[in-house]
Amino acid sequence: MNNPTMNSATPGVPQVPLLDDDTIAFGEEDNANKDFIHPYIVFFHLVFRSAAVVVYILCGWFSDSFIASFVLVILLLSADFWTVKNISGRLLVGLRWWNYVDDDGKSHWVFEAKQNRVNRNESRLFWLGLILCPLIWSGFFIICLFGLKFKWMLLVLIALTLTGANLYGYIKCKIGAKQNIGTATSDFVRKQLLQNATSFMFSQPSPPTTGNTGVV
Repeated sequence: MNNPTMNSATPGVPQVPLLDDDTIAFGEEDNANKDFIHPYIVFFHLVFRSAAVVVYILCGWFSDSFIASFVLVILLLSADFWTVKNISGRLLVGLRWWNYVDDDGKSHWVFEAKQNRVNRNESRLFWLGLILCPLIWSGFFIICLFGLKFKWMLLVLIALTLTGANLYGYIKCKIGAKQNIGTATSDFVRKQLLQNATSFMFSQPSPPTTGNTGVV
């Protein structure tokens, strides 16, 4: 039985189990070798954040209204934040972060990691999308800063806050709440980008599996 491992900097935080629909049931272990187990989740994990970037780049071509473009990008970013935080992280990589307020009014952050097998392709796309988008928005911020486009800079800062919050939360889930987040984040991001680039360039088809299994 897979039990969630909770990484939390606050002692005494109640353990709230992750939902069971992200586990691999007995007899379905071969699903881990499929290209995608949750194709729709992967799609929505990528589509909202990609759409926000595309709309930001192309909005001036279709509309001269800053307000309309601002609202549309914010809606896409909000949908992306909710989807990544509440659905795709839990189902694709078995991670979850959340916050609660105790009876004394003190806020507590909880970072959970469930020790279960995940699909390699889904995990790769999850981290690739999670890391690349804040980097892209950081580039937009530099362009706005040097171009003195201060109204667009506000939108970029909101995008950096929402995408960066998910990146920060899931890295804390992955590395543990007590580790140094600055050093660990830079090392983790560099490692993930290198692994993804290597996998896409040198990936080979997996060998066929046989139907013989051993009983322990």
